[in-house]
Amino acid sequence: MDIQDIYKNLKSKFGDDKLNLEEIQKDSYIEVSKDILLSVCQHLRDQESLLFDSLVCVSGVHYPSTHEKPRFEVVYHLFSYAHKHKLVLKVILGLDQDLSIPSVETVWKGANWLERETFDMYGIAFENHSDLRRILCPDDWEGYPLRKDYKVQEKYRHIKVTM
Repeated sequence: MDIQDIYKNLKSKFGDDKLNLEEIQKDSYIEVSKDILLSVCQHLRDQESLLFDSLVCVSGVHYPSTHEKPRFEVVYHLFSYAHKHKLVLKVILGLDQDLSIPSVETVWKGANWLERETFDMYGIAFENHSDLRRILCPDDWEGYPLRKDYKVQEKYRHIKVTM
C-alpha cells in the first residue's frame, strides 16, 4: 500500500478538511490537524488494511521567524510489520502560545519516551501524557535546546556552561 492509498483511506473516514497529502520525491507525508490526531493514529493502528503497529520516531521541528510566522511541527514515523509499509505524519503547530498536542501514548506505549524527548528539546507539551517531564536535560534547566532561538545559559548551578 502506498501513501496515496493510505491518504484515500483516511480521507474516507475523516474527510479532507483536516488532512493534507504532501507528495515529495523522497519522503511524502500526510499532514493531520491536531484535533483529530489521536483518532487518526488509532485508525492507522487498528484497521486491518493498515495495521501501523510500530511508532518508530516522534520528533519536533522549529522553523524560526524567517518564515511568515514562527511555527513548530511534530513528525511521526510509523511502520507496519504485518504489511511492510511506512508512513510519515505531520502536525503543524502555530505560535509559541499553543504548543500542545494530544499524546499518542495510549495508541503506542513507545511514545512515552519519544514525546518526553520532544518536550524536553522543543517545549511542545503532550496532553494526557502519563509522565511529561524532562528526560535529557536536568529538571531545572532553562529553555529548550533545539529551538532555533535558544540561548545557552552562561552558568548552570554556579558552573560555567561551555559550548
